[in-house]
Amino acid sequence: MPIHYEIDDEHIVTITIDRPETRNALDLIHFSELSKAWRRFGEDPDAWVAIITGVGDAFCAGADLKSFIPQVTKLQKQIAAGEVTELEGMSLRDSTDAVLRNAKLYKPIVAAVNGHCVAGGMEMLGGIDIRIATPNASFGVMEPRQGLFAGGGTTVRLPRQLAFPAAMEFLLTAERFGASRALELGLLNEIVPEDELMERARNWARRITANAPLAVQATKESVLRGLSVTMREAYKIESEIASHVFQTEDAKEGPKAFAEKRKPNWQGR
Repeated sequence: MPIHYEIDDEHIVTITIDRPETRNALDLIHFSELSKAWRRFGEDPDAWVAIITGVGDAFCAGADLKSFIPQVTKLQKQIAAGEVTELEGMSLRDSTDAVLRNAKLYKPIVAAVNGHCVAGGMEMLGGIDIRIATPNASFGVMEPRQGLFAGGGTTVRLPRQLAFPAAMEFLLTAERFGASRALELGLLNEIVPEDELMERARNWARRITANAPLAVQATKESVLRGLSVTMREAYKIESEIASHVFQTEDAKEGPKAFAEKRKPNWQGR
C-alpha cells in the first residue's frame, strides 16, 4: 500500500507516503488512503503522536494532476447527475481531509520533510505542528503557476502561522523556497542532516509523549479552536477544556509522581 501506517510501543505512529514515481503526488485513491490513515490515528487511544514523511526525494507534491483531475471530473459529473455520492468508497472530501483542512485532529503531528513539499504537500504542512526538514527540502504554494487555487487550507492557515509579509511572499510569488529560507520565514522548526531526519523526528515525538497525552491533546485543541473565535470565546473554550483535563486520572498521576520523585505513568484517561 503506497500509504504506510506503523505504530510502535512508544505510542508513536509513522505514516509514510510511498509513491516516488510521482514525487509522492496523490490521486483520489491515495488521498483517500491518507485520509483513512489520519482517521485511524485520531481514533486509536494508543496512538499519541504521528510522524509523517515521504520516500525518495519528495515529502509530498500534492495532487497527481494527470490522474486526479480526470477522477474528480468523473466523480463530479456522476454526483451532479444524482448517480453516486462517492466513487468506490472515495469522496471529494478525502482530498481535503488528507491535507488536514479543518481537521478536528488534536493529537500532535511531526513532519519529517525529506524533499519537495509543494502544492498539497504545503497545504498539509499547515495542519502539522512540528516541522523539520533536510537541507535539500523545498517548499512552495505552486498552484497559481498552473492557473489553479490552493484550496486545501493554505490561504487561511499560512497568514495565521507566519508573519503576514512572509505568508504573502509564499502565496503571491508561487515560487519554490529552499529549506534555509523556509526556516528564516518561520515555516520550520529546524533543519537536520538527511541521515538524521527520522531519528530527529522521533526525538521530537518522544519529547511530546513524555507528557500526559490528554493534556497535550487538550492544549492543541484549545489553541486551534481559540484561533477561530474572539479572545473572550477562546478563554471560555480554554476554561471548559481545563476543567475536563483536571478531572482525568493523569491529572492525579502527575502531581503524585512529582511528589514521589518518579517518572509519571500516563494512562491516557
